[in-house]
Amino acid sequence: MTDWTFAEDLEAIMTHAERDLVALRGADILITGGTGFVGTWLVSALCHADQRLHLGIRTTILTRDPVGFADRSPQLAAWAAVIRGDVTAIPLLPPFDVAIHAATPASAALNDDNPDLMRSTIVEGMRSLLAALEPSGSIPLLFTSSGAIYGPQPVGLEHTPEEFEPAPDAIEARNAYALGKRDAEAIALAASRAGGPSLRLARLFAFVGPHLPLDAHFAIGNFVRDAIAGGPICVAGDGSAVRSYLYAGDMIEQLLAILMRGLPDRAYNVGSDEAITIRELAQLVGRELAPDAHVEIAGLAQGALPTGAGSRYVPATTRIADELGCRAHVNLPEAIRRTAASHSA
Repeated sequence: MTDWTFAEDLEAIMTHAERDLVALRGADILITGGTGFVGTWLVSALCHADQRLHLGIRTTILTRDPVGFADRSPQLAAWAAVIRGDVTAIPLLPPFDVAIHAATPASAALNDDNPDLMRSTIVEGMRSLLAALEPSGSIPLLFTSSGAIYGPQPVGLEHTPEEFEPAPDAIEARNAYALGKRDAEAIALAASRAGGPSLRLARLFAFVGPHLPLDAHFAIGNFVRDAIAGGPICVAGDGSAVRSYLYAGDMIEQLLAILMRGLPDRAYNVGSDEAITIRELAQLVGRELAPDAHVEIAGLAQGALPTGAGSRYVPATTRIADELGCRAHVNLPEAIRRTAASHSA
């Protein structure tokens, strides 16, 4: 499949992002959401660089489940200070030099079943964090927002740029996740302009890599799961939706660049600009992991072809490339192989 190891990814991040990591030398860092997909990658990269480069970083992770985190990631739990707390009611904390707000209830079920709770959790989480950071002053605050705040990608727009403004009410009321992220951005921006934490804004799209759940609402994770099981690889819709996927290691390099060198209050898309339909994605996963597995398109009538009218969710990445020098290093086929290898080990 691949002779990759996770340690190689951490070495690659350290190499590509060394100047940003070194700039964190001696920093006290607060991370919310440090036990999720994005957070686990971030904490792993910081821990590895701290130990290899002797940076003297001190990291505090806020989580609702310290015991579960210690069971899943004992090395990281031993390295960082882990405190129990809910992001909507952050306990009294000492001052920090840097903060990373990656906590978010990224659950399709919660969005569908209780959209008000989804939206309020995101919004109140930002308010709670800003209140907790008042003693820290205007420190850099990296917020992992979402490309969902752009709303549906208009027909004819191949890549959504950061300056794109969706039409009024373009985001449906039931998309509480997108609305919550939009509101949280506005709250953080207002605080930044009023002298609070200096906002570094990353709008995240879609990713693939180790630590990605294979049993959640992520199509690529479901396809990898199906392929590992030998197939069939099941596509729920007609496969015409268009997405793009950035490898998680490249994502971390870009987040570190935004944190340390991004312009305050300026948004940066984080994702891949290489589009692929969901049908093509399922076929690619099959070729890479289970060549004999059949791809089943549940949303197609027998013998029909995709309509090509599916939704599109692909970012423009020119800004982060031109301003911060970020490029993807791992292509999608290799990213798929590494994701599968991490779950097969």
